[in-house]
Amino acid sequence: MKRLVLALVLALASASGAHAERLKDLASIQGVRDNPLIGYGLVVGLDGTGDQTRQTPFTAQSLNNMLSQLGITVPPGTNMQLKNVAAVMVTATLPSFARPGQTIDVNVSSMGNAKSLRGGTLLMTPMKGADGQVYAIAQGNLVIAGAGAAAGGSSVQINQLSGGRISNGAIVERGVPTAIAPDGLLYLEMRNSDFGTTQNAVQAVNARFGAGTAAAMDGRVIQVRAPMDPSSRVMFLSELESLRVQQAPVSAKVVINARTGSVVMNRNVTIDEAAVAHGNLSVVISRGAAVSQPDTPFGGGQTVVVPTTDIQVRQEGGALQRVQTSTSLADVVNALNALGATPQDLLAILQAMQTAGSLRAELEII
Repeated sequence: MKRLVLALVLALASASGAHAERLKDLASIQGVRDNPLIGYGLVVGLDGTGDQTRQTPFTAQSLNNMLSQLGITVPPGTNMQLKNVAAVMVTATLPSFARPGQTIDVNVSSMGNAKSLRGGTLLMTPMKGADGQVYAIAQGNLVIAGAGAAAGGSSVQINQLSGGRISNGAIVERGVPTAIAPDGLLYLEMRNSDFGTTQNAVQAVNARFGAGTAAAMDGRVIQVRAPMDPSSRVMFLSELESLRVQQAPVSAKVVINARTGSVVMNRNVTIDEAAVAHGNLSVVISRGAAVSQPDTPFGGGQTVVVPTTDIQVRQEGGALQRVQTSTSLADVVNALNALGATPQDLLAILQAMQTAGSLRAELEII
């Protein structure tokens, strides 16, 4: 009997912790963030697949500016027909706590009409932040995931050839100062505003580090008292992020993508009993051309092409069908599938069911 009780307790404990997630997956520390970087540069060494300078004059202008910095003067009015150079935009993300000398990955994307960046080399490109300051310098050989070939007017292409990536292609020149809890207080920002999950996080922190360590400011922000010593603060944050927090049940929601016809619903969606009738209405327009010729060869008539149009209206009868009350996601899926509606028809059905009060969920259209 004791073994049975112990097994039941362990099963309940594992079931209750099944939905517990690490606090680092539910929240982020205020002030610890990445920063986007952007730069404009040139890719050289292309095999005749670069920009056409007549259509992209900024490529030639950029090349002239670069050559002048290297001590090479191009005579005014020179029309350079370059095929191995392409103007590109370089983007990267500067992680938090980055220090000078570290390397980061960069993405290179064609800005002009280059056919391919395969085999190209990015020249030294300053990477600037939102404040206009240079935080990194990018340079290196591109890696292109696509492939393509063309001959005799025919071409084949796999993936994109106008963009590539350089692993560790930028060197950090300046870091962004990040101050964590200078006054002993740090703030956790929950990724989703939910009072239940926020309260569970506060209870988990206070249970581990003592009462009064954490306090909820609202449904999203939690104030946490951290040690003043920097080394102790790092250990404190490491244990804080590893705490297991029980996530509160999310609200029932159905998300509809009207452009693609996709319908996604979470497990809390339920429907009440209802009757649904849905019929498809389609209009078919067929156009053709008939040739009209004169009856006699020399009657003076002309042979003309007469357009013909055939319009048909088709309506499929939709019988009234009963939808049973469904309290689980599987029952909801089976009930909706029983209607035999297409994804596009399902959009209208769900909207009508919500208006009628049968759909127990929030309907969001994106």
